[in-house]
Amino acid sequence: MTQYIIYFHQQWVGQHSDEWFASRGPLANAVIEQAKAEGILVAAAGVEEDLDRAVAVDATSGSPQFSSGLVAPGQQYLGGLTIIDVENEEAARMWAGKIAEACGWPQQLRRLY
Repeated sequence: MTQYIIYFHQQWVGQHSDEWFASRGPLANAVIEQAKAEGILVAAAGVEEDLDRAVAVDATSGSPQFSSGLVAPGQQYLGGLTIIDVENEEAARMWAGKIAEACGWPQQLRRLY
């Protein structure tokens, strides 16, 4: 079995109505429940959207230094992720497709080592 991360950047979500978001939640939850039932789900979660609540940790000076916000400003930042443990890339692609369809925005698929 091989682990894959399926994730999206918050900027990929786009602008939608509250009703639209409410309609996507049950679809996304159903895919996650299916992954749990099949025993391939490692983890799934959304990420805090308030970047001021992020904590940057830098230990390059020899000891960890903590600060509020991102390590470096960027145009994209993580919005959520799912980690699965499946037989092969074909299976990972199938699950990434299910998540993309349920959420209604693009997903990125990458193998974990």
